Amino acid sequence: MTMQQLRDNRAEQEFTLEVDGQTAVAAYQREGGVIVFTHTLVPPEIEGRGVGSKLIRGALDSARDQGLRVVPQCPFVKAFIDRHPTYRDLLG
Repeated sequence: MTMQQLRDNRAEQEFTLEVDGQTAVAAYQREGGVIVFTHTLVPPEIEGRGVGSKLIRGALDSARDQGLRVVPQCPFVKAFIDRHPTYRDLLG
């Protein structure tokens, strides 16, 4: 599995992670000091390999580095935070 670097495409308001030629996406909306994760998409070709978790972990780490509060509208992001309590301090 060839995994590229996580990218924050601010123009498109999405974090992307490319794996084996496929791109996983975590879409967001930024409003001041808040980032709202609206949906996550992992192509079927790369599902079940931890790609979504790596994508969301990187996106949440980026939000923390920028001092942003997180609103997980996306069920995948919400479930990830529920499973990883170290990210609960970002909720706001």
